[in-house]
Amino acid sequence: MTSRVALVTGGTGGIGTAICKRLARAGHRVATNYRNEEKARAWEAQMKSEGYEFTLVKGDVTSPEEAAAMVREVEEALGPVEILVNNAGITRDATFHKMTPEQWTDVITTNLNACYNVTRPVIEG
Repeated sequence: MTSRVALVTGGTGGIGTAICKRLARAGHRVATNYRNEEKARAWEAQMKSEGYEFTLVKGDVTSPEEAAAMVREVEEALGPVEILVNNAGITRDATFHKMTPEQWTDVITTNLNACYNVTRPVIEG
């Protein structure tokens, strides 16, 4: 398999970490985003201790501007994104009837709108 550039949103979380590792083991160059610098650097140190090297890029996928800047930064560092995994997601552990409108908006913005925010600049290249 040819090495490709992969971008995994939400890669510093549980499922995202597993995806990043799998792509790296397959020989791909993998980037992921973060919002919390301290958490991201701790994650990066843990990954390095396990033998993984990932490109970390700051970027909030709920913001179209930040998502576009994040994609540009990944492409400047590694080349065009050829594999995109829109993995970023959140939950607001409340039953639907107890969920506030703000919680609903947070979930929809992160879990759905972010896919558009990241995919569009990848496609536009």
